[in-house]
Amino acid sequence: MNSKNSHSQNLLAYLIENWGQNILESSLDKNDISVRVRVESFLSSVVFLKENPNCLFQSLMDIAGVDYPERERRFDVVYHFLSLKHNLRFRLKVGAFENEIIPSVTEFYPSANWLEREVWDLFGIPFGGHPDLRRLLTDYGFENHPLRKDFPLTGFLEVRYDEEQKRVVYEPVKLDQAYRDFDFLSPWEGPLAPLEQEKKD
Repeated sequence: MNSKNSHSQNLLAYLIENWGQNILESSLDKNDISVRVRVESFLSSVVFLKENPNCLFQSLMDIAGVDYPERERRFDVVYHFLSLKHNLRFRLKVGAFENEIIPSVTEFYPSANWLEREVWDLFGIPFGGHPDLRRLLTDYGFENHPLRKDFPLTGFLEVRYDEEQKRVVYEPVKLDQAYRDFDFLSPWEGPLAPLEQEKKD
């Protein structure tokens, strides 16, 4: 067992000892620690990870949303931290009901500002205490959240520039498809290849 793996195992044991019942599940995979905590203890867990000398996860690398429509707690918010001091990565997960407010971590990690805005925009997970929670990737008038599993692949509106009105217009999605006649020719043999029906005649 290398020293990094040993450090990861020791840190996970240390967190289990200190966080106790606030940990819902934990795992260690290739030196990366993954822990799921209760929403009520989420913010204190983040502060602990950043400031505790045994942790010092002072870099927030990413925040991701995950949608599980079949679960009671529909969403997961997943935080990825890096400790340069200990050369370790840490994944912190917290579950959320639909429209449940997750505390913002922008006070402790300024880089969370746009990351939380992205998760809000694409999944609709609100972050309480965020200084400027508004859409980041979709348009201002966009409705719904496009990375939810119940969002249609085609969306609800299509956008185009109208030459007569000299502006961008929004219209309901139309997927009219004219009848197409397929000849089933092989693209490798070219159009001169005989069709199976012709061979039978």
